[in-house]
Amino acid sequence: MKPGARRTPFRNPKPKSAPKRPHRDATAVEVEVDAATPAEALPQSPADVRGDKIHKVLAQAGFGSRRAMEERIRAGEVTVNGKVAGIGDRVTPADRIKVGDRIVRWAPEGQLPRVLLYHKPEGEIVSNDDPQGRPTVFAKLPPARDAKWLAIGRLDFNTSGLLIFTTSGDLANRMMHPRFEVEREYAVRVLGETTPERLEALCTGVQLEDGIARFEFLQEEGGEGANRWFRVLLREGRNRVVRRLFESQGLTVSRLMRVRFGIVTLPPWLKRGQFIALSSADVERLLAWSAAPAQPELQIMLPSATEPRSRPRRSSPPR
Repeated sequence: MKPGARRTPFRNPKPKSAPKRPHRDATAVEVEVDAATPAEALPQSPADVRGDKIHKVLAQAGFGSRRAMEERIRAGEVTVNGKVAGIGDRVTPADRIKVGDRIVRWAPEGQLPRVLLYHKPEGEIVSNDDPQGRPTVFAKLPPARDAKWLAIGRLDFNTSGLLIFTTSGDLANRMMHPRFEVEREYAVRVLGETTPERLEALCTGVQLEDGIARFEFLQEEGGEGANRWFRVLLREGRNRVVRRLFESQGLTVSRLMRVRFGIVTLPPWLKRGQFIALSSADVERLLAWSAAPAQPELQIMLPSATEPRSRPRRSSPPR
């Protein structure tokens, strides 16, 4: 192969007769019912209920995912009007809700969640606390205004690129939950000898210690000497899965950068260590897409502006 020439992209082969998934309304809830199911356990009509379920309210307020909120309710950490809350309790804005020592403030009806894009440099962790005292990405973010910043996906200490933060637990859950299979795209620099057989194996499937993994798409992007650049795409977010896939073929990842998550791309003008807020219009588009991520007509890449409307911010001096 001539220097600089691109290989034909490898794609994950699809079964010849893959069964079609039935269309499922994102708002539908499946309930198994048998003769032993008590009447009070069955879904109720809107006329029979009061307010919203408490775990949903807490997730929308940015305290975490609905599942995480259910765990905190079970642990007795949530109170409503001074009483310990239970799973399935419903609340209204008239109720006083507390998570630990924090009071839950209801967002005005129709208010959009906040979404930030951050260009993570290498050498930072995606955690609020680290026993080793390493720099954390959360130290760079602005105050969340009576909410909590939730990271959509993680990047390990030595990985750079796009991180998305939001105050919406529902949005974070939809983008990260495995059943939605949201695409993650990376630029990868690999050290070692690549062969067509090794690259094809990465797209047909490799057995890792936590199950089979594969790239949905892999394309060589050039390079010099033993270092080659690739563009890869996955639909899962297992820990260090990109590095482990290449390591399974005797290849070492020397540089890894996330450039896209779903329809959100890393803006080329956003420098490392800087963040910028999505506009209201882009947040609305992201919410619409997250409700139906498979619909082609909603695949409009964000942010929609080619240049920032406001100067990207850095909350600490440049390194």
